[in-house]
Amino acid sequence: MPEFGVIGGSGVYNIPGLEIREEIRMDTPCGTPSGRYRIGSLSGREIVFLARHGSGHTLQPHRINYRANILGFKEMGVKRLLSIGAVGGISGRMKPGTIAVPDQIIDRTSGRITTFYDRDEVVHIDFTEPFCRDLRHYIMTASTHTDTEIADKATYICVNGPRLETAAEIRTFAGWGADIIGMTAMPEAALAREAEICYAGISVVTNYAAGISGERSITTEVKEIMLLSGEKIQSLLKQVFLLDFDPPSCSCQQALDQAIM
Repeated sequence: MPEFGVIGGSGVYNIPGLEIREEIRMDTPCGTPSGRYRIGSLSGREIVFLARHGSGHTLQPHRINYRANILGFKEMGVKRLLSIGAVGGISGRMKPGTIAVPDQIIDRTSGRITTFYDRDEVVHIDFTEPFCRDLRHYIMTASTHTDTEIADKATYICVNGPRLETAAEIRTFAGWGADIIGMTAMPEAALAREAEICYAGISVVTNYAAGISGERSITTEVKEIMLLSGEKIQSLLKQVFLLDFDPPSCSCQQALDQAIM
């Protein structure tokens, strides 16, 4: 069974170089995932890939069944999950084209089902570090073998969408310490923790957030930057999967040990 999974966000609907041997359509107790899980090999490792928004980008962020997506990876035995997504840049160091590996999240979503435990069982996961420190370390190590510079820390603020933000909202979020803004990291990251899967994000800054800079169409910017960043992401993933992975030193895969009341 594959140990590694990759979720592709806007503009990442496949992984060049992934030799696919099987595609699985799955139904879970939480419903139907975004699309087929593609199982294949990259850099000699077996991985599972899922396009978060569907193969034709038909799912808006607030309509994604995050629980089904994560549960599907869990049922296939995935232990380590990389999440790729497009974000807007808020802080000055997050210019378009920057690739960041966020270490913190501020959740501003609403109306999304955020837990697998929404009935009788009471579970409080520790979410002090929302992204797996081990997996973040491996991504940063892999980046040293590429020509890609990566920001090793960033606070990701997750909003509901599908509309983009006002300039006043971005000023507020900047005051809170947010560096980048996106629409998909939550509840994805929290659900991965509940599923006891190591989870880390690779965020591609495709545009300046509202009111920061620029007057071009954000839709155009996202498409252009994701296209230009495709080779960088491909190279980074290849290097990640070439690494030798030690047994986890994090607590992600034992997240429920002290969480169930």
